[in-house]
Order: sequence, then structure tokens, then C-alpha cells
Amino acid sequence: MTDLRGWTALVTGASNGLGVDFARELAARGCTLVLTARREAELNTVAAELRARHGVRVEVVACDLGVAGAAEHLHTTCVARGFVVDVLINNAGFGLYGPFVEIDDGREQAMLQLDILSLVGLTKRFVRDMVGRKRGFVMQVASIGAYQPSPYYASYSAAKAFVLSFGVALAHELRGTGVSCTVVSPGVTRTAFLEVAGQTPNTFQRATMMESAEVARIGVAAMLAGRSSIVTGWMNALNSWLMSMLPRRWSAAIGARAMRD
Repeated sequence: MTDLRGWTALVTGASNGLGVDFARELAARGCTLVLTARREAELNTVAAELRARHGVRVEVVACDLGVAGAAEHLHTTCVARGFVVDVLINNAGFGLYGPFVEIDDGREQAMLQLDILSLVGLTKRFVRDMVGRKRGFVMQVASIGAYQPSPYYASYSAAKAFVLSFGVALAHELRGTGVSCTVVSPGVTRTAFLEVAGQTPNTFQRATMMESAEVARIGVAAMLAGRSSIVTGWMNALNSWLMSMLPRRWSAAIGARAMRD
């Protein structure tokens, strides 16, 4: 499927990075968009660009998904405003880099709320609606960190391992409903992720970094094809497969070496 005219997509984390490029990919297919993130001014800038370039309807809902109850609030707001969401892009998320014992508790809790609890809450509410209408697509954005224990990103990679397992299991449950779920696992991508996480790009990350637009193109194509999961980029896919074959303590040691460089 390439033509999404008549479909409406909700994209989380749509104010920058991958969220913007996912929105661009969908807008190019004629999809109506609902963009959400914390920063309304940045969302409005993205919305204006998409309207001008693709002539699609774009709505903005500012929402902080890093706080408890945000998923329910966002769903209620969308229903109240008459948005019939056919495509859910669960892209919002961030990571934290550093020794586990040194990471700020408050930021870590907000990360886990955003990366796990809000993702599950949005999926629960919007997929129920999609199943009732017998059509829909869901994308869960994980990470290659989901495929191995990652020292210095310990809680983040564990959260993404949850997203991967959850998304693939949900894809199986949804068979025959007209709704599909795809987990997209990017590697290092040229976004603000590392800056937010608190890490300066190292040699490994610079060597394997992909452009955000390319990751978004691969992810959207996989979602529309109904794939249950995909790792973006052949090098990332190979590394993820190799790490999954090793004993966990070995892959953790390799991950630590790659992150510390």
C-alpha cells in the first residue's frame, strides 16, 4: 500500500528527529496527520511545512507523554476532536547514557513512563478502536539496543527490549483483525538522541550512523507491508543477529566496549 488518502495517523514525538520524518513519509502518501509532542510551537512549524508541501490536513495536540495518565488524556482528546486514528506511530522516547547508579532517578522514571507505559497505554486505547473498525497499522519504535544488554544504557535498552517483545507478540494476536503491528528497531540515527542522552558520538556510532529520513522510509514501508519487525540498515541487522546468538554476558561486554569506545 502506498496511497493513504482517507487514513489518519497519530505520530508521537513529532516535533523533531524521526518523528518529523515519519510524518513526512506519511504525508507524502496523502495521509491526514495528528502530531503530538511536548513543544507546541515546534509542532506547529512541522505542521505548516507538511500542509504546504503535501496539501494534507495536519492537526496538532501538545501532550507530555512522560507523565502518568498522558496516554488516556491524549486518546480522550483525539476522540473529542473527532480524529479517527487509523495509524499509530509510537515514536516518542529518549534514552539516558551513563553508569546506572549515577543516572538521575526522576529522569529515569520519566523515560520509563514514556518508553514503556505511555506506549502501552496508547496502543491499548487506539488498537481497540482500530480492531472495532477492522483496519489499522501500528508502529512501535524500538532500537537495536533491544537485541542485547547494553551497559551504560541499561534501563533504556531494557525498555526497548520490552517494546520489541510486546510489539511482536501483539502482531501475532492481531492476525485476522485487519490491524497489524510492526516493531522498527533503528541503530544510531542522525537525530538529537545522543545529545539528549548525554553522550558524545564515539567511533562506532559515527561509523554506523544512518540518516533519519532513510530510517523513516524503511520503517513506514515495513509497516505498510505488514511486517512484524525490522532492523533498519543491513549492518545494524547483522550486528543485532550476531549479538542475539551470543551468551548474554558476552554481548553485554561487547556492548560496553562499543558504548565506551
